[in-house]
This record gives sequence, C-alpha cells and structure tokens, in this order.
Amino acid sequence: MPTFTAARRDLPGLPGWDALAPGPAALPRALAARAGARLGPRGCLLTFHRAVRAEDWADMPNRGFHLDLGYLDRLLTHLRATGWDVVTLDEALRRAADPDHRGRFVNVSIDDCYRDTVEAVVPLFRRHGVPVTLFLTTGIPDGTLPLWGAGLEEVLRARDAVRLPGGSLPLPDPAAKRAAYARLAAAFDGPRAGAHYRTFCRLNGVDEEAMHWRHAVTWEMLAPLADDPLVEIGGHTVSHPRISALDPEAAFREIAECRERIGARLGREARHFAFPYGRRGDCGPRDFALARRAGFSSAATTRKGLVRRGQDAWSLPRNTLNGARRSLLAAEAHLTGATGALARVLGRD
Repeated sequence: MPTFTAARRDLPGLPGWDALAPGPAALPRALAARAGARLGPRGCLLTFHRAVRAEDWADMPNRGFHLDLGYLDRLLTHLRATGWDVVTLDEALRRAADPDHRGRFVNVSIDDCYRDTVEAVVPLFRRHGVPVTLFLTTGIPDGTLPLWGAGLEEVLRARDAVRLPGGSLPLPDPAAKRAAYARLAAAFDGPRAGAHYRTFCRLNGVDEEAMHWRHAVTWEMLAPLADDPLVEIGGHTVSHPRISALDPEAAFREIAECRERIGARLGREARHFAFPYGRRGDCGPRDFALARRAGFSSAATTRKGLVRRGQDAWSLPRNTLNGARRSLLAAEAHLTGATGALARVLGRD
C-alpha cells in the first residue's frame, strides 16, 4: 500500500504527475484512506471555471481551463466513496467553526459562470445529489464584460487559419491551435483586452455580440437556481479585475456592486465572495476587509491549502482543478494538502 510520504513525490508540475491515467480508482482510494487516518478532520475547497464533454476536451485550445465532464463525474464519485461530504460554503464555514466537528468536507465552486455552468455542470451535481457554489461575475449576464478568451478559443478551434493584424496565422492541428491560443491570450491580456479582441473579431468576420451569448450565462438561466437547495450563488466582482491593483474606492465598488446586482436580479442575498485570480499578489488584508465591509460572510482566494478549525472566513484557501490534470491522484494532492505545502515552499501561493 502506498504511503502518504511516497505519494507526495509526484506533485502537480513535477515529472510524472500528469502522465498518470484517469482510471482505476484503487490507488487514489488507498491514498485517501491512509491520508484520512493521518491528517484527521479537515476541509478542502476546490474550484474550476468551465467544463466540456469528454469527447470535446482534447480539441480545446485552452483545455487546461476546462474540466472534462467525465473526470468531474469520476471525482464526485471518488469523494463519496472515500468519505468526503460535499457541502455548501455555508456548511463548510459552520463545520470549520465547530470545535466538535470530526469529519471531512469538500466545497466545489465554479468561478465566473458561463452557459455550460447551468447547462452541464449544475445538472451533473444534481445527479450526484450534492451542492455546488457559483461565484458569479455579474458583467457576464449583464453583457458588459467581453468574453474574449471564450470567443478567441472558439474561433481558433473551428478554423484552419485566422487573420491577425500582421497577416494570416495557419492552424493545421490541435497543437498549433493550443500554441496560438497561448500566444494570443498573452498578447490580449491586460486593460486593452477588449480592444484587441474587437480587432480580432473584425478581421475574422466574427459577430462579437452573438459570440458573447453563445458562451455567457444569462439572468434568465440563473433565475430558476435562486431557490435550488443544491445551488449557492456568490459574488465574483462586476468586471473581473485584479482587486489589489485598484484603489480602495474602485475595489469596493467592484465587490459591493456585484453583491447588490445579484440581489436585485435574483432576489436573494449573495453571502460569499471569491477574488478574481486570487493568489497572494491579487488580494490581501485590505481587500479582505473590503469584502467584509460590503456585507459578505466570507471571501475566498485561490491560495492552495486546507480549511482547518478556526479558519479566517475572509481569506479562505481554494485549490484550482486544472483541466489538464485528469487524474484522481491530482485531486488527492489537493485533498491531502500536498499542493498547498508545495506552493508555500516554492513561494507560489
């Protein structure tokens, strides 16, 4: 039987980890059993952004951003089989504050919220009978936030070549499309992303408005979820900025107006908040205080780690599920706290 120490040799980003196959569950379950006995009561918050059918995943130019729905299905089955309770964030915080709690719990959240969140991910969680938390960027259903990453990816995936200001870029195969996405996304990223994307759409005959609604969740799609006991809706800002880069007034507006907008459109209070990007340089003590001032009951980061008793509710650690790592062992690295320990050693938290 593998030991916890041995399992930590293969961590995300180190040789060998990504080569592990997604199938049989015996090794991850053995690791879970050994780790459960050693690590004791704990919570783990997991997050991702988008999901696609297993048969589509390999062709996605930005496939690390997308979970394979088949993998997500296996992960939810694995969590139940290994004794984890999948809970709302409300319940996770209650358990973290309970000195007598002895179990293990997981909260799974989705950041941003796209059309596939409602059409594919929420139904999967319902089939498993477990809750999911949605952290909504309100500029998406309001149509004010350019979804340039989604549009760029769709165009690259569908075409054999695209036009750029400097000429044509051939896209002969999926590897070329992935390389093109990485190059163009790096060039677009920043305050002028919308302008760069607008130029790209014009050069390639893309209707930007129509493309937005092919990927965006709408308020009408979200409305039926407002009273669903298996769906928890929180805030993720208005326009998805790096909060730490904004002055205090602008940062507070992004946080507070998001909460107000969700309340106005869905008729329910958004109790929890997640910082965009969410690593150490993206949010800090000033920003945690702003989330509290805006009326949220918690604020989540993407700093890796476990939730232990007495966890501060306004700087919650969350572990991002990378779509390129479709192994249950990769998930176990989060559930055991191994990825959090490595991130702190490497200064990447």
